[in-house]
Amino acid sequence: GWSLALGQQYSSLGSQPILCGSIPGLVPKQLRFCRNYIEIMPSVAEGVKLGIQECQHQFRGRRWNCTTIKDNLAIFGPVLDKERERKREGRESAFVHAIASAGVAFAVTRSCAEGTSTMCGCDSHHKGPPGEGWKWGGCSEDAEFGVLVSREFADARENRPDARSAMNRHNNEAGRMTILENMHLRCKCHGLSGSCEVKTCWWAQPDFRLLGDYLKDKYDSASEMVVEKHRESRGWVETLRAKYAFFKHPTERDLVYYEGSPNFCEPNPETGSFGTRDRVCNVSSHGIEGCDLLCCGRGHNTRTEKRKEKCHCIFHWCCYVSCQECVRVYDVHTCK
Repeated sequence: GWSLALGQQYSSLGSQPILCGSIPGLVPKQLRFCRNYIEIMPSVAEGVKLGIQECQHQFRGRRWNCTTIKDNLAIFGPVLDKERERKREGRESAFVHAIASAGVAFAVTRSCAEGTSTMCGCDSHHKGPPGEGWKWGGCSEDAEFGVLVSREFADARENRPDARSAMNRHNNEAGRMTILENMHLRCKCHGLSGSCEVKTCWWAQPDFRLLGDYLKDKYDSASEMVVEKHRESRGWVETLRAKYAFFKHPTERDLVYYEGSPNFCEPNPETGSFGTRDRVCNVSSHGIEGCDLLCCGRGHNTRTEKRKEKCHCIFHWCCYVSCQECVRVYDVHTCK
């Protein structure tokens, strides 16, 4: 993975040009950012990976399961014009940009709170007076710094006057907003025998899974847009307008897209679809993860699979558990 590769290369500040120059596909602005913020680049890479792993979790039972997406910094790198023309700007692209941008902000914020960088640390700006029964303590996470880093790096290539850049900027920001809006107080009790005589509290980010769940809801309710062209002094500029005027206009927290998605049933390199052949399906479900829908009506194969599992576990006083090992046979259903 890229976080590991970056970690191995990040040995001293003297390796800045080698490190940054070795990352494929960075635009000049990202390259400058990398060299100026060398200390936090491993966290940026870790954040992209975190976002794509969450994407794969959220879509694990869908025809499109996020496996086509690279989990490295190239996701925010430039693409060739031919690739840019071929890439579809549907709901899936909207989600990927939002979750990856949120991942970068999240990982950088967490890294700063852990003290791994000299250029950032705890947040001291948003404390305010303590509440009744608690006082400020610990390290409040500086999410605004993480969001700033994500904005500088992820949005660096989205400077074209076209619809794709407008869409990516919007969805990148929507992903980052989820962190700022879900910051909460986390507290720890102090006192004899765990009593809560005194509580110390600090600002903390939510679990990243909560952000993934939130953005998955935004994916399901994403707003379809249409592309409009305007003549400006710098030339033609494309902007996005909601396709259906009678629906609520999308806010900065909503995901937007302007192209329909393929059905992802068959492999198609033009759309990035791997198809669903050989995917494991749930024969008892009528939902999208069920064999009928996931296999697109092609039917499914069934095979048996033996798995070793712990069984007949007994608790012994005091205090350990002993188990036997059993072999159980399961039916596994895969799409034809």
